[in-house]
Amino acid sequence: MMSQNGGPVMVLNTNTNRKSGHKVQKENIAAGKAIADVVRTCIGPRAMLKMLMDPMGGIVMTNDGNAILREITVQHPAAKSFIEIARTQDEEVGDGTTSVVVLAGEILGVAEQFLEQKIHPTVIIKAYRQALEDMLNILDKEFSIPLPMDDENKLIEVIQSCIGTKFIGTWSDLACSIALNAVKTVRIKEDGRTEIDIKRYAKVEKVPGGAIEDSELLNGIMLNKDITHPKMRRLIKNPRIILLDCSLEFKKGESQTEVEIVKETDFTRLLQIEEEYIKQVCKDIVALKPDLVCTEKGVSDLAQHYLLKANVSVIRRLRKSDNNRLARACNATIVTRTDELCEGHVGTEAGRFEVKKIGDEYFTFITECINPKACTILLRGPSKDILNEVERNLQDALHVAKNIMLNPRLVAGGGSIEMAISQALLKRSSNIAGVVQWPYKAVAEALEVIPRTLLQNCGVSTIRTMTSLRAKHAIKGNEYWGINGETGELSNMKDLKIWEPIVVKSQVYKTAIETAILLVRIDDIVSGTKKIGDDGQPKPSAQPTEESMKE
Repeated sequence: MMSQNGGPVMVLNTNTNRKSGHKVQKENIAAGKAIADVVRTCIGPRAMLKMLMDPMGGIVMTNDGNAILREITVQHPAAKSFIEIARTQDEEVGDGTTSVVVLAGEILGVAEQFLEQKIHPTVIIKAYRQALEDMLNILDKEFSIPLPMDDENKLIEVIQSCIGTKFIGTWSDLACSIALNAVKTVRIKEDGRTEIDIKRYAKVEKVPGGAIEDSELLNGIMLNKDITHPKMRRLIKNPRIILLDCSLEFKKGESQTEVEIVKETDFTRLLQIEEEYIKQVCKDIVALKPDLVCTEKGVSDLAQHYLLKANVSVIRRLRKSDNNRLARACNATIVTRTDELCEGHVGTEAGRFEVKKIGDEYFTFITECINPKACTILLRGPSKDILNEVERNLQDALHVAKNIMLNPRLVAGGGSIEMAISQALLKRSSNIAGVVQWPYKAVAEALEVIPRTLLQNCGVSTIRTMTSLRAKHAIKGNEYWGINGETGELSNMKDLKIWEPIVVKSQVYKTAIETAILLVRIDDIVSGTKKIGDDGQPKPSAQPTEESMKE
């Protein structure tokens, strides 16, 4: 900036880093593409795994886009927003994390040529918005098919096409039935509203050892706990269960409590009062004749003694989340004070309580519930890393099952839907006047990145197959044709039974295009840096001293 007398005026701090204009957009696009390249090989049934090491020396082996991007650290702000979209996708719909990053990278990439031609970002954004609107419209109206909810086989087909690209593809029958039944278990329908809370009520417990085939869905809850006293019953049929959120111990005084003891009998009296308190608490509990008491807090030796005499098994220090699940599974109510207990709080819907030893640890199983609204998925497997990967894959399957139940519409997978939408957009683009037409067309071409990547991961001739796929889609009635991810040949997705929930697809498109729009909009990056002193520490900014003020 120049002042009136010709000298420069510094507005920004002298050591801020500033990039602006075309250079920034180029960098952002490069960053986006770089992130997309990291996860590109993770799409499709021929997906490769990535092995990541964290600073602590722990390793993660996965082909789940979100898990990979979560582990890598990046410097560039545009790359960070890419990692963010994988996370959004994971939280919203739980699947399609890899596709969303690859697609966003591609849509951003096609914007580069228009920026080179000095087309204003606003024009590009307008075209992208238009394209997104049309895509969602076409997706919903033309290419999605409704799914009858009572058709179990169809549901399993959908979950299978989600799992097929993952590590547990080998055990897909087992994984599908686990995922489907878990979602059915936690589904609650009331007043025309369906709620499926997988995160809270379908817990995955990983126990190393055994084979993956031994994994199962328990119709109840499993806890990594043992009973507190060795003489308590370890197997109870049709237990009456009481869940507490209070400690069965002596009340400790608050901080700095003082008690003045005058004669020695006072001390005995103090202990006596404590004992009476515990006795009363246990009496309240035993009055309801429970077989099992679970509390989130501690249980003192004395309380154990009283409860043991009444033949009650006790489990202590449960997690809050486990207690909530337990309450839903056996239809009990968690009580915070023992004197409020009444018959309605007792859980009676569990059929069996038993403590089993798996490996070296004891696990409590509360199973055979009549109508559980919560469940535990028990995963077994050779090693911890494999179990972690299986859990991630299972989460995807659970989410897919949940998505179908909330919105039972499907679209064909295997890149066929992308090609179909791409063709439909190209047809529409000829009706668009002006410069907007070009970026609009570019979005249609960018969609081809999904089938193309599937082909690349199979290792077949990409260009030849893509050309014949385009030709296929140019003829009407071939919209279900896509890439067979195993062999790299063209196939009809209806015959291969590869389906995806519409929720996942529409979320992928929304997130990918919105991100591209966001990054095209950026034309200036200002990063402030602190001055570094001789000792390598940032200097404090100079404060005016009194002497300089006087001057």
